[in-house]
Amino acid sequence: MSVPLLSIIILAAMFLIATLLPVNMGALAFVGAFLLGAVFLGMETDDIIANFPGGLFLTLVGVTYLFAIAQNNGTIDLLVSGAVKLVRSRVALIPWIMFVITGVITAVGALGPAAVAIMAPVALGFAAKHKISPLLMGMMVVHGAQAGGFSPIAVYGVIVNGIVADTGFDYSPMALFLSSLIFNFLIAVVLFLVLGGRKLFSARVEQFVENAADARMHASVGARASGADVDFRGTGSGTDSLKGKAKPASDGAVGTENKQTLAQFATIAGLIVLAVVALGFKVDVGFVAITIAVALALISPRSQKGAVEKISWSTVLLICGMLTFVGVLQEAGTIEYVSDGVASLGMPLLAALLICYIGAVVSAFASSTAILAALIPLAIPFLESGEIGAIGVIAALSIASTVVDVSPFSTNGALVLANAPEGTDRDRFYKQILAYGGIIVVVGPLVAWLVLVVPGWL
Repeated sequence: MSVPLLSIIILAAMFLIATLLPVNMGALAFVGAFLLGAVFLGMETDDIIANFPGGLFLTLVGVTYLFAIAQNNGTIDLLVSGAVKLVRSRVALIPWIMFVITGVITAVGALGPAAVAIMAPVALGFAAKHKISPLLMGMMVVHGAQAGGFSPIAVYGVIVNGIVADTGFDYSPMALFLSSLIFNFLIAVVLFLVLGGRKLFSARVEQFVENAADARMHASVGARASGADVDFRGTGSGTDSLKGKAKPASDGAVGTENKQTLAQFATIAGLIVLAVVALGFKVDVGFVAITIAVALALISPRSQKGAVEKISWSTVLLICGMLTFVGVLQEAGTIEYVSDGVASLGMPLLAALLICYIGAVVSAFASSTAILAALIPLAIPFLESGEIGAIGVIAALSIASTVVDVSPFSTNGALVLANAPEGTDRDRFYKQILAYGGIIVVVGPLVAWLVLVVPGWL
């Protein structure tokens, strides 16, 4: 058996094991890289380790560390509440607020699943309060994450752009970003219209505001009844025992609140600096992100407590393991082997469509990040023939491999299902997400191919 064919079998076994068993595919990839490289190719371990993506590792750690701090100090909540206030009484805009905020979070560097984990509970909570379709709200969050996911400083964007950077193709990172942004925005428009968005234009949030005010008042009364705010025996720290009047908050409480506010504004400024420096001055995203994160940790040490533990280490392991394995695949000649097989079909358009569907189907059940790391390199030698445009194929493959993250078997879809509002028929909600995911798997790659690949070939 040839080494390229053996490496394909190992790759398929990795995907199968990671799908059926709770084993991180990145760990499997490191093992696969070692076995394939050391045992079958005779590579030295130093040569195998040389394929480890150190720059991407720093980017993943730096960015996720930064967003863990932003979540800890309340900056994410501040941005969400501020954006919701902008819609005032217009309920119809709430789904779009969720779409935009999630897109911004991923566009400035957060992992897609991390952004969905932050926003899904908020969005589905609003869905329950305002009688908005939970499917609409959940999918708006997922598509928002994908809309921003291919910005030049986002994780998906960094992965794809890094792989393509040294190929010499006529390629534009911004074209990839805008393609994904527009594609997911148009899907969101269709979702909004089909799932009752037009009816929301007549809805208002006044009732919700009144209910929230009542809840706060009852909570205050309950606290007072328990003696938390009023101590008629004269020992309470928050009241005047003689006059029965509440005292102002202590200087310590005010100081803590001021420090938190300072940390939040510093975090917002840091995110802006990240985008400007990384994009405008082409400085490494990882170094900039971790520098800002450390600066925020120094400004507010309490806000970074537990932030290191919140770094998505499983995703870091997954991505770094897969890219290390892909490097060994290149040494084995697997990339050229598969690409030559695709090119031998003699029909470049059909080959491009086939690659898009492979990415979509596998990604619906496995990691989109792993699929991108595996399939983008497979497409590059095929594109070197020049018979079909590289920009369109790479964009179509990237979109096809990520837009299916709405599937309940993917991380994003599972997060939406897990955050179903109380009172929701979870079985019905699961079937809705499954049906929608099936539609996207069938239609998404085809539309991406028709819009992005076919015009370039013609």
